[in-house]
Amino acid sequence: MDRILLSTLAHRSPEEVFPYVRSFTEYPRYTDHLKEVRVNGDGGVGSVYDLELAWWKLSYTARSRVTDISAPTSLTWQLVNHLDARGEWRVEPEPESAPPDVETASRIYFEAVYDPHSANEDAISLPRLVSLDWVVRKVEPKLLNEARTVVERLVADIEGRPRDVELTVHEMP
Repeated sequence: MDRILLSTLAHRSPEEVFPYVRSFTEYPRYTDHLKEVRVNGDGGVGSVYDLELAWWKLSYTARSRVTDISAPTSLTWQLVNHLDARGEWRVEPEPESAPPDVETASRIYFEAVYDPHSANEDAISLPRLVSLDWVVRKVEPKLLNEARTVVERLVADIEGRPRDVELTVHEMP
């Protein structure tokens, strides 16, 4: 299993940050590769989100189920189709890291644990002569840049204005 653990600082309390983390339907605004999010449920535990992804000549719909919510600190999820993956969004208060002109801050963590080789090759329409292993080798290095883009756009929404954010990489494959 591979693991990605990233974090960044938002200049807001966990109570202010958590609704943004929880709002999966807004995620296409944060990344160029997530085209649409459809939800089946009320957004609570058990809700299922279809995440329509596109990159290069590939498209794929990941189906994610919310497995637990402990607002305003944690939301866990698990993919329920074609790939063994699960993860968590976690928000922890970190007021000591707030700049002098800001009242408080929270650290936002994103964690994903996945087996890239568990992907069902039939679920992804691959061009002729392209293997799933080749796709995995090409995608994994791009994950960090994609994460940086998502974090910058997410923090801009949370704080109401864009700023340079620091992405801390705790673990990458």
